[in-house]
Amino acid sequence: MGIPLKKESIITSEEYLAIERKAGHKSEFYDGDMFAMAGASARRNLIVSNLVVEIGNQIKSKDCRIYSSDMRLNIHKNGLNTYPDIMVTCGNELFSDDVYMDTLLNPILIIEVLSKSTESYDRGKKFKMYRELDSLMEYVLVAQDNYHVEHYLRQNNDKWILSDCKKKSSWILLLNYKINMIDIYNNIKI
Repeated sequence: MGIPLKKESIITSEEYLAIERKAGHKSEFYDGDMFAMAGASARRNLIVSNLVVEIGNQIKSKDCRIYSSDMRLNIHKNGLNTYPDIMVTCGNELFSDDVYMDTLLNPILIIEVLSKSTESYDRGKKFKMYRELDSLMEYVLVAQDNYHVEHYLRQNNDKWILSDCKKKSSWILLLNYKINMIDIYNNIKI
């Protein structure tokens, strides 16, 4: 998380949403504070685009939808409002309201592309907060500067199993679909 936008006072979730829907930039919200989000690099955007294409092609005939970083996520159990790089839903989607439909509540897959400024947060506190989503079954961390994908898969006993992939020629399994590492890093110079 970055620097709170309103350090002097705590705002409510409703106030955050009213401000956020009018803002020209995205902000996360947690524990009464708004945090401005930094812009993304070309490399990060390419990786996200590659993943959206690859996953989108796999799920297009299923009852699933894919969202990139403009869709907000709310976690009711801890109050976090954030914008994951990629989210996938399958089946019935739940939104925080029926008017705007801009805040998703039940992704089954979340992907974050790591950067130096967010890596420890994405691995630690953010993943801990994401795990409070009952719907979440898969969490994926993708490196920008080398071939490295970490895939966490929730088990029936609520434990998470890590599959760590570091080979350019490897495949990873997301939502039971095989995706080639070469396709994830297409047009990325490593």
